[in-house]
This record gives sequence, C-alpha cells and structure tokens, in this order.
Amino acid sequence: MIRHYGPISGVAAHAGQYVATAGYDNQLILWDARTKQPLARANHDHLANQTAFSPDGTHLVSSSSDYSARLWSVPDLRLKAVLADQKDDVEMSVFHPAKELIATASRDHHVRVYDFTGTLLATFTGHTADVISVEWVAGADELVSSSDDGTIRRWSLETGGMTAEIDLDGVETDTVAITPAGTIFAGNDEGEIIVVAADGGTQTHPAHEAGIKRLVHNADRELLVSLSYDRTLRVWNTAGGTPVPVGSSSLPAEIWPRSCAFLDDDTLAFATFGSSYATYRISTDEWNLDGIEGTPCVNAVTVADGRTLTIGDAGVLWIDGQRHGETGSLCNFLVPVGGRVLTGGQMGTVFDATTGEAVHQHRSPLNCAAAFERDGVPHVVIGAYTGEGIVLSVAADGSIRHEATLDLHPNAVKGVAVSGGRIFSVSADASAAWFSTDDLTRLHHVEEAHDRIANGCAPLPDGGFASVSRDYKLRLWHGFEPTVVATPHDHSIKCVAATPDGRFVATGSYHGLVAVYDVVTGTWDSHRVTTAGVSCLHYDTGRGVFLAGSYDGRVHPVAH
Repeated sequence: MIRHYGPISGVAAHAGQYVATAGYDNQLILWDARTKQPLARANHDHLANQTAFSPDGTHLVSSSSDYSARLWSVPDLRLKAVLADQKDDVEMSVFHPAKELIATASRDHHVRVYDFTGTLLATFTGHTADVISVEWVAGADELVSSSDDGTIRRWSLETGGMTAEIDLDGVETDTVAITPAGTIFAGNDEGEIIVVAADGGTQTHPAHEAGIKRLVHNADRELLVSLSYDRTLRVWNTAGGTPVPVGSSSLPAEIWPRSCAFLDDDTLAFATFGSSYATYRISTDEWNLDGIEGTPCVNAVTVADGRTLTIGDAGVLWIDGQRHGETGSLCNFLVPVGGRVLTGGQMGTVFDATTGEAVHQHRSPLNCAAAFERDGVPHVVIGAYTGEGIVLSVAADGSIRHEATLDLHPNAVKGVAVSGGRIFSVSADASAAWFSTDDLTRLHHVEEAHDRIANGCAPLPDGGFASVSRDYKLRLWHGFEPTVVATPHDHSIKCVAATPDGRFVATGSYHGLVAVYDVVTGTWDSHRVTTAGVSCLHYDTGRGVFLAGSYDGRVHPVAH
C-alpha cells in the first residue's frame, strides 16, 4: 500500500491534477488530486524535505537530507538525474520558470544551478550559514535565497555572482516568495513578513506570534499564505504591494506548518504528520482531513516503573508495546515527574501522557523536557520552539502549577537537561545556556557553543552535560568550556544519552547510526540500527542498555 509512514515535510501541486508529497520516511509520493489516490512512489536514501513540479507538470524535483536533489519524470516517477554536489542537506529545489534548469538550497551554505542531465552549471557562494530557501525571479535568470545568516541574497546566472545582499538584522528567515513584479516577501523567525521592493527597500509587517515557516504566493489572485509555529495560517492580499490580511485559520493537530501549495485558486494542499496530505478551502475556511492516518514514528522513549513508554507523531502513548492512550497531537518528549509522565509537542500543550489531560498551554510548539527537584518539590523544565523554558511544579496531590518562564535562547530550544543544580539547554542558533535550579536565574551563556545547529543534550554527573550538533561532534561540558570529541557520524547527530555514571555516552543520527563513546578509553562502538533515522535515545538502567527510538516506529536496544 502506498502511503507515508513518517511525517510529510513537503508538498507540491500542479494544475489541480497532481499533488506530490515528500516525507521523513524517505518517500516521494505522487497523488491524483481529484481522487486523492496514490499513483506512484520513489525513494531517497534519507529524509525527503521538499518537492516541486516543473512548470509543465512533466517532472518533479525532490530535496533530501541524503545531500542530493533528484529529478523524476511524471507520472511514473522514473529517476532522470541526481543532483549530487551538495555537502549537506538539500532543503529546497525549484525549477526555472522557462528553462530546463533547477536551483538547490543547501545547508552547506551554497546555492547551485543544474540542468536536467544533472550537470552542475553554477555554484553561488556568499551565505555564511545554512541556506533554507531559494526561488527564481520571473522573467530573469536570477535567484533569491534566504539563510540562517539573517540575509536575503540575489544571484545572477549570467554573471555567476551575487547582485544584492539584504540584511534582515540577523534574524533567521526560512522562506521567501516572489511576485511576477519582483516584490519579495520573506518570513522570519520573529513572525514578521518583510517586504522587499524591486529597488531593495524593505518594510516589516508583524504577522504571527511565532516564527513563519512557509510563504506561498498565488500570482493570479495576488494572495500570500503564511504558515507559522503559532499554529495558524493567514491569507494576505498583495495587490497593493504590501500584505493586507483577508483571512486566517487555526491549524488542525494533523497539520505540519512546514509546507503548503495552491491546488487551485481557492484550495491549498498541506503537509501533515500523517499518511497523506490535507486540503483547505480559503473561501469557506474548511479543512478536509479525509484519509489521513497516524504514522508509527517514535519521537520519545523513556522508562517508568520498569515499563517502556513511547510516543510520537500520532500522539499515541504505548506502554511495553501496548496502546495505552492518546493526546490527539504530535508529541516530542516524555518525562516522568512527581508521579506523572508529561508530554507535549506541536500544539504547545503539555499533557499527562497516561491520561491525556491537558495541564498547561504555551504559545508555540514544545521540543524537549527534563525533570528536577527544587526545595523538595518535583519540577520540570520544557523547551519551546520560541526559545523559552517553561518551568512547572508537581504538588503532592499531582496538581500542576506554572512557576516561571525562562528566556533560555532567542531561537528554538533543541535540548534541555539538569545536573548538579543546573539547567543546561542548547538551541538551533548553536548556543548553550546554564540556569540555576535554585532561583531559576541565568548562570552563563555561550553564543557559539557549537559549530552548527545543536540538536540535543544529556546530563552527566556532578553538573556535567553532553551535547550534540549538526557539526558531527560530541561535546562534554564540565564547567563552561567543552571537550570536543570527533564522532563516527557523517550525518547530523539528532540525539544523545548517557549512563548514570557518565562513562558511556550514546549518540544517534538521522542516518540510523548509534555510536557509543567510552569516556574512559576514548573509543567508539557503532551500531547501524535502522535506515529510517534515530529520533531519540534513553538509557534503561534496569536492562543496562540504551534504547534508540526510530522513525520506523521501533525501539532498538543498544548495548555498551
């Protein structure tokens, strides 16, 4: 059966006839837009991030974390070319509006242009951080790209170089959309839409309460759609050159605000955390979630009272392999605290995982959590996509109280851990921070703690911590300076866990590799446990093994 078994990260549509979806299960699927039935599928070697149709609908290009973009024929999805010069994840690829050319945006800081044979024609260098989006300018052999370096840059295929750099005050910008007249709309991590006129002048418009992940423009209707981690979509009229709000909708729990596409002038196709795509009709504010089933992806694993608990994209709690209950939305963490097990994720809601009870609401998605005691009372700190650490206490009767909101980072919190009276957190901006568990004040901050995006951290004894990053390194923190350890990984490290004595530290990658480091001997022991990617790690003290949760829905025990 053709369906997605991991979240859909990218969606594209063509002429009301086809929809294409790219997923974290490595799959590219082509659908009949009228029947919503799958027509064909193809695979990458790693996560598929985005996809796009050629203007005439005869080809698809897909972008992947296997460091390639791939060109496919439609409707059979036969592989035509591999665009393989990238040195890191390809986040986005787009077709030239009139020529057989494809541009790619990569986390290796470069924009590249290929022809349909896969021949590299141009490489544009200048961004100083990951390039997240790229678009062609209509009627010209020019490109516009946005990057985590907080700039938008224009590139000329004719000259082979940069023609303009637009500084967005260092704020990360994930997405751009360009009108036929050349106006650029950019969505940033502060929830603002930046309008860049053809002459380079800019205007800033507050649009969302959290970062904007995708902008999509419909030239025929002069409509702009923005998707945000505040769990809303907003529709803007751009006829006057500036965005004027004309509609909005709250996103259902199934929707991932990472991608959408105009199926027709009034209908959008949406990426989801499920088996198929969703649609939304703008004029009637109507969602269609038919045919979307949950996926088995495991996002978190823990052990409580000798039982193994997992939860993932479907928001279903499993205990020792048996379905126990559900929250109704994607969840990213599980943390036992004060007799409860708390979880949360895309909806910004903190749940009791075992009962499904909602105990706290935040303004943005939640990513990670760690438990600790303060004055003898169980507490938990929860890291949010908007950079906060939400501190909750659990009373003896099980009641939850919000104690504080900590400004951990200016960007998404990717990991949080507690040891020796200190809260340690790492962020998508590569920084690290320390807070006191006693008075919840900041102790220290390292802006460039990692060379790339940090993805996770774990406690070590006596106030020590381990952290991992997209730079393939393991960092061991004893104080505010790390010991940096090279790892066997050649793909981004997603997660980390350690034994209670701190001797063994396990690292898991999106490539399915678990590598365990012996701190005493300085040696590594590597295990390729899955091809689907390792999403989380936890040390099971009872069994004396690391538990590696995977996007394939399984938990793999790893010895040390």
